[in-house]
Amino acid sequence: MNRLEHKVAVITGGADGIGKATALRFAREGAVVVIWDMNAEKGEETAAQIASEGRKSAFMKVNTASFAEVESATKRVVEQFGKYDILINNAGITRDSTLKKLTPEMWQQVIDVNLTGVFNCAKCAAEVMTENGWGRIVNASSVVALYGNFGQTNYVATKAGLIGMTKTLAKELGKRGVTVNAVAPGFILTDMVKKMPPEVLKAMEDKVPVKRLGQPEEIAAVYAFLASNDAAYINGATISVDGGMTV
Repeated sequence: MNRLEHKVAVITGGADGIGKATALRFAREGAVVVIWDMNAEKGEETAAQIASEGRKSAFMKVNTASFAEVESATKRVVEQFGKYDILINNAGITRDSTLKKLTPEMWQQVIDVNLTGVFNCAKCAAEVMTENGWGRIVNASSVVALYGNFGQTNYVATKAGLIGMTKTLAKELGKRGVTVNAVAPGFILTDMVKKMPPEVLKAMEDKVPVKRLGQPEEIAAVYAFLASNDAAYINGATISVDGGMTV
């Protein structure tokens, strides 16, 4: 399928994990993929892999927590590719700790990337997309936003905040041709998760009704759907992709 043919998509945090799977999926669906990430080595590797498949891609080192960097990178995307159609706000970090040990610095680091970073990217993207009368913004929330998670006050706060932001932006931008939705992944088997002890992975699987962890490609598939014309009438939604954890 080439549902994203002739579209230009920016994927934040696209160097590895779910972001990399999304970059590859979007390229295979026909999109020009622009990867924004702080990890230049892995970002360049992912862009090179896309190029090796005969698709067009570019890597830009961008700190999404900096509005100035996001604004500059947005201008570069438009200058280099002529337009900017899709934003996947996938970048995120964790600084896990119980409230007692959670420092103001740990709190602020997560807020800056996971919440302010999404605001920065969405604001700059929306200015371009609304001018063109078409756009897709997809924000990466999490199932923990829906039920909380021990030791993740900062992370959960940002992911819950993204759901509210998604609904508000959907109301503001929908009439101008831009839909805004969120995806709430459950336990996903990224390379980082694979390094966890077997007993921990087994405990995670036991919490999921389908009795397995999700694959990054399964999140990428939902991102691709929401970014396509097939999802033109979906706006302001949060889609849980979690094997039934929130049922």
